[in-house]
Amino acid sequence: MTPELNAGTLLNDLFIDTVSISVPLFRPELCFIATIVLLLLCRMLPLLRYVDSCGIALGGVCFAAWFAYVDFIGIGNQVGESLLSTSAMRQELFGGLLVFDSFTAFLRLVLAGFLILYIILTKLSGIPDREDGADFYSLVLGSSLGMCLMVSANNLLMVFMAVEMASVPSYVLAGMLKGRPASSEAALKYAVYGAGTAGVMLYGISLISGVLGTLVFPDISVEISRVLAAGGTSGSTMVLCLGGLMLSVGLAFKLSAVPFHFWCPDVFEGAAAEVGAFLSVASKAAAVALLIRVAFAFSMPESGAAVGMSGNLAALADSRHFVVYVIGLLAAVTCTFGNLAAYGQTNMKRLLAYSTIAHAGYLMMAVAAAVAMVTISPEGARDAVTAVAFYLATYLFMNLGAFGIVALLRNRLKSEEISAYAGLIRVNPGVVVAMAVVLVSLIGLPPLAGFVAKFLVFSSLVDAITTGAESPLMLSLLAIGGLNTVISLFYYLRVLKVMTFDPIPEDRVSEPFPFVSISGAMITGLVIPVVVFGVFWSGLYAAAHLAGAIAS
Repeated sequence: MTPELNAGTLLNDLFIDTVSISVPLFRPELCFIATIVLLLLCRMLPLLRYVDSCGIALGGVCFAAWFAYVDFIGIGNQVGESLLSTSAMRQELFGGLLVFDSFTAFLRLVLAGFLILYIILTKLSGIPDREDGADFYSLVLGSSLGMCLMVSANNLLMVFMAVEMASVPSYVLAGMLKGRPASSEAALKYAVYGAGTAGVMLYGISLISGVLGTLVFPDISVEISRVLAAGGTSGSTMVLCLGGLMLSVGLAFKLSAVPFHFWCPDVFEGAAAEVGAFLSVASKAAAVALLIRVAFAFSMPESGAAVGMSGNLAALADSRHFVVYVIGLLAAVTCTFGNLAAYGQTNMKRLLAYSTIAHAGYLMMAVAAAVAMVTISPEGARDAVTAVAFYLATYLFMNLGAFGIVALLRNRLKSEEISAYAGLIRVNPGVVVAMAVVLVSLIGLPPLAGFVAKFLVFSSLVDAITTGAESPLMLSLLAIGGLNTVISLFYYLRVLKVMTFDPIPEDRVSEPFPFVSISGAMITGLVIPVVVFGVFWSGLYAAAHLAGAIAS
């Protein structure tokens, strides 16, 4: 006879769970929240208006990064000492809305590390100015808080809330350049597209929850298998497919995947280069992490539930097949379109926008391979997620370095057109060498970090082919990925060709920033890891492999 539960008992259990488990594992996000409050007080209280908002933001992010590092090291030590799989270290937070595991810990650390470098870059580039600093950093940290929730989402309702929390501040950031029509147009276009995709995604979530009767990720695969095994009732299978496609609209928008990429080039061109760096790195990392969470929820049974649903595993294979082909098709089209469209660009920010779209395609290829192998070869699926985690960590330095150089050159050359970079090798070879390193790494050529990252992605596709997991699709993705790598050579190297071989324009208003300076040191600090992780990558790979345990 079960004891009767009352409201007091439930509230007491909830309080104990929140204080003893959820809050200690939520410390990085709490640091973001506290920092946002302090920044808002700087705008409200006259005495605090003279405090440098950049210092407050940097201090809060450093605390968040420290807690994220402690959490990641802690979960790694627990696995090493107890010899347990990291899946055993999975901990649900706040009643199952969020989940903490090695994947969450790794991505939070990557986001916090990016924010430290990003805030320093914005201070050196001068955007934002002192008057708008508190507003700017509040928006950045507010969006980053939403991205942390995206990384750890364990409920479809939390997926929607996290995506919106990350997106709405980004709309404002895109229009931060005062008195510039292109910036205002970019923000408006971003907001309109974002509102439309949010509505479609929310309707898709309502369809899924209506058919399955649950919003929690661990229960979704169980309910899907039951619906599919029963053959579907009253078109429930079709409703599930429609809901899944509508949910993918919101994820594709955050990933800037074709055909939901329309906002990306215009927003990147109209917004400041610093905002483009934030959207291309942090937003991309969070969106890919969320895609992995959602894809696994729809295709992989939880270890505890697999025993009770053994008769329905064949039915779940149909759902997994559907998810793999949707992600794979989007990956192929996104990668190809991004590289082809980048070829004819004359604005550097617009070129990097299409480059961002193309790299989203590469990342989605590895996600498709991971989902395809999740039941056939768990170790192969883990390696595929490891490839994604490694790619995101190295992409941080590559893309932030590229946008950082564009931002610092803009301040001196007063232009972001590729033609304005003509002849830079003659007056500032250090900047050209730094740009060459990040662009060649983005291509994926050795011995730089981009080569290792892309090699791991392609290796995951090969593993899927050898294990027989959706082999025709994986073989097609491998061929498309290799062909697109060759295509990307032309537009990346065209930038270097302008910098080295073209004559110096006569209308150049000033020389670029001296490389022996604080700005040059910042760029050097972003470029060195691109070289180091291309040669000594085992340490980063070990950390990424720990994060990849989400698939095992």
